[in-house]
Amino acid sequence: MGILQWLFDAKIEFAGGQFILWREVIGNVFGLLSAFGGMRRKVWAWPVGIIGNLLLLTVFLGTVFGTPNPVNLLGQAGRQVMFIATSIYGWYRWKQAKNSDGSAVEPVWASWGTRALLIVGLVGGTALLTPLFRALGSYEPVWADAWIFMGSLLATYGMAKGWVEFWLIWVAVDIVGVPLLVAAGYYASAFMYLFYGAFTLTGFFVWWRVNSRQKAERVRIETVMPDPTIHRGRA
Repeated sequence: MGILQWLFDAKIEFAGGQFILWREVIGNVFGLLSAFGGMRRKVWAWPVGIIGNLLLLTVFLGTVFGTPNPVNLLGQAGRQVMFIATSIYGWYRWKQAKNSDGSAVEPVWASWGTRALLIVGLVGGTALLTPLFRALGSYEPVWADAWIFMGSLLATYGMAKGWVEFWLIWVAVDIVGVPLLVAAGYYASAFMYLFYGAFTLTGFFVWWRVNSRQKAERVRIETVMPDPTIHRGRA
């Protein structure tokens, strides 16, 4: 219990009474490691991310877990639960698709129809969740909290499916998340969101290059090994 008690109480204090919870810092570090593993398409990215989600869940439900910061961000807390559920699915899917080189998924571009559905889901889901989060007492501006929740849901699902575009959804989440977290006093998470913004752009281009390289390799193989039926003799 000593370690758990320290984990719940420990904080980094600054002048003027400001502080950052160590739980928030450690949870975000696990999130960053998960994103790094995702960029490299490694199965271990999912369980590592789940650990970070559990820690951050206790942070964003400040009044429930006795966090010194009494602000509840229900969208942020709810997305940790969503992350855990979606990560279990992604963990299973990547483990089943694991390749001989250790990579767990082949990056593919989503269809235009899927892209349209992602945009509609992000905007429409935000509009639907905003009044619900407001009724539950989430931090203003509530639409930003709802946007982060929906974007996180769609991005995590897109990562599980191997869509290259999922990185761009994370960028959209980070753009809204940084000012919201600063206003709510979650400075460690705000800093990590800012860092994630640059990291997710890097991940997008990495997956784009992998997709292009894999397509070029398939073309090369098809060129070297033509359809055998062409050379099939007469019966």
